[in-house]
Amino acid sequence: MSLKIYLDSDRFIAGTTLKDNGNPEQNNMALHVCEDPLHIIENRLKLASTLNCGIQDFVCANQTHSANVHQVTFADKGRGAQSTVDAIANTDALYTFEPDTLLCTFTADCVPVIFYNDANGLCGVIHSGWQGTVKEITLKVFQQIINDNQSDPKDIKVILGPALSQEKFEVDADVYEKFDSLGYASEFMYFNEETNKYHIDNQLTVKKQCESAGIPPENILIEQMCTFKSEEGFSYRQDKNSGRHLSFIMRKQQ
Repeated sequence: MSLKIYLDSDRFIAGTTLKDNGNPEQNNMALHVCEDPLHIIENRLKLASTLNCGIQDFVCANQTHSANVHQVTFADKGRGAQSTVDAIANTDALYTFEPDTLLCTFTADCVPVIFYNDANGLCGVIHSGWQGTVKEITLKVFQQIINDNQSDPKDIKVILGPALSQEKFEVDADVYEKFDSLGYASEFMYFNEETNKYHIDNQLTVKKQCESAGIPPENILIEQMCTFKSEEGFSYRQDKNSGRHLSFIMRKQQ
């Protein structure tokens, strides 16, 4: 099982699966884009075995580039694990206090946001493609958590997983204008006169949203791997039939 572990402490384990030609469909983890769902379940079972959990501990959402967030309870365990039918609908962020619950988000260029709070045991994942970023999903999720779940932002740690680099994330004026209207993304964009395209750093824009919620910059880790340029990356921009990374976090039973 090819994956990168960002955190493996007494309390949490978090990471991202990587493209791997040794596994079915190059280790694609997404049921909504696959050749055979049984291949995806096989890959997920391997991941579960590696993480010492069961596939019924997975919780997955049907992502729609929304700004919707769902607090996962024990009753949600297994949703979306083996079928998209019972996945949490129309949701791009999940968080929980439940132990032994693997929260999953799927990306292939978009920014996966993994977060946790050692002080109160909360953890979660966010899917922030450019549409989610301009909807400020990450900022809204952290504002909700801080206001509703007694989380001090200084206790929250964030990992921004593998995503499309600024070099490869080129857009036309319509997308540039959406980012520019945020009022704080201009320093994360530049214009290429030769191609007449704008280039956006989605990771740094999301990092700014984390900081706007009060999370200290030193609490934010940024993965440098570009999903387009890396052989271990799934990139929708490079291949419209691309598989998906699964970024995850689980609070361990203590």
